[in-house]
Amino acid sequence: MNIISILRFIVRHPLNRKNKTKAVWRFIKWQINIRLNPYPIIYPFTDKARLIVQKGMTGATGNLYCGLHEFNDMAFLLHTLREKDYFVDIGANVGSYTILASAHAGAHTISVEPLPSTFLHLVRNIAVNEIHEKVTAYNIALGSEKDSLEFTSLYDTENHIANEGDHNTIKVPVETLDELMIGKQIPVLLKIDVEGFETKVLQGSIETLQQNGLKAIIIELNGLGERYNFDENKIHNQLIELNFRPFQYDPMERKLLSIDTFGPFNTIYIRDLDFIRQRIKSAAKIRILDQEI
Repeated sequence: MNIISILRFIVRHPLNRKNKTKAVWRFIKWQINIRLNPYPIIYPFTDKARLIVQKGMTGATGNLYCGLHEFNDMAFLLHTLREKDYFVDIGANVGSYTILASAHAGAHTISVEPLPSTFLHLVRNIAVNEIHEKVTAYNIALGSEKDSLEFTSLYDTENHIANEGDHNTIKVPVETLDELMIGKQIPVLLKIDVEGFETKVLQGSIETLQQNGLKAIIIELNGLGERYNFDENKIHNQLIELNFRPFQYDPMERKLLSIDTFGPFNTIYIRDLDFIRQRIKSAAKIRILDQEI
């Protein structure tokens, strides 16, 4: 993403629209910082959570610029989860969703990140928030069966299962979500962001998906499945058969908007609409960048 696209994203972000100048200044200050300071900083993510941010962390710096980088989906998580809930974060990256779930909402999180270098950042974010008792982190990938896979290692948040022709790869062990969840409580919310490999993850999650305790799923279906010849329409149809329905979320109005199919970014699939609506309605207000949502 070039600088014009980044600035456009920043000034159009819902939490920046009322003070675009301040938002752009945050961006400028960060660009100066990374040129003068080679060390990471600890950023106040919410009033209960902190996030370590450093150069090259695309998703994490998005939070610094905009409060909540993926605003609709992160706010949905914050408004949905409660202290005794369980949340599964597949493709956790440096841990933005994990930290919101466990450090702010107080939920228990199972956090899965395959790349060792990124996993190290995830572990550091867990440590700085002192939520070891709330988070179980796994340095593995999830798929349809126990195996190992080659991953790219040079693309920050866009690292993915390697295709033929990809270089600088590393081998990562693979488990299934169903195996990982043996003996554990069924999550209320599941997030899957695995850069096009969602089909295989869901194939290894059949038992988990069938549990009524799983109320909602945040999943990225943005066309990247094509790199592995996966048809993401089949994922949509699979979730519909399991009684999930696609929605978008408006955090400012706390409204769920029914949609016909998945969107170009993350899509929220909900199975128990009454449960989720009640959670959203009763959630405490959260202060982000001097605004309440």
